[in-house]
Amino acid sequence: QVQLVESGGGLMQAGGSLRLSCTASGRTLSTYTMDWFRQNPGKEREFVASISWNGGSTYYPDSVKGRFTISRDNAKNTVYLQVNSLKPEDTAVYYCAVSRKAVVGLHHPYEVHYWGQGTQVTVSS
Repeated sequence: QVQLVESGGGLMQAGGSLRLSCTASGRTLSTYTMDWFRQNPGKEREFVASISWNGGSTYYPDSVKGRFTISRDNAKNTVYLQVNSLKPEDTAVYYCAVSRKAVVGLHHPYEVHYWGQGTQVTVSS
């Protein structure tokens, strides 16, 4: 079993930046592809980033490409999501996830092994 704890969310200003962290306990993340998703009430959980087990490959959907950067530090069992040029539409609960997939790509919620509890990001204009 893996426990994932996200942090770094909060109330942000549009145009600013933030870095979310996701730290795991219970098992090493170093062999897993890791993802970030986000969700707003009444909407489906949306994939926003994926990173390979060694950090060598990443994938972003077009909707966030160029503003979002996923990274990882396997020595710290932690995955990060850097978000720049924040927009009000980035407001959501952000979740990190251990993927079932062996490679990065456009992943879906049903392809997740474990979820974190989420961290709220609110961007004001």
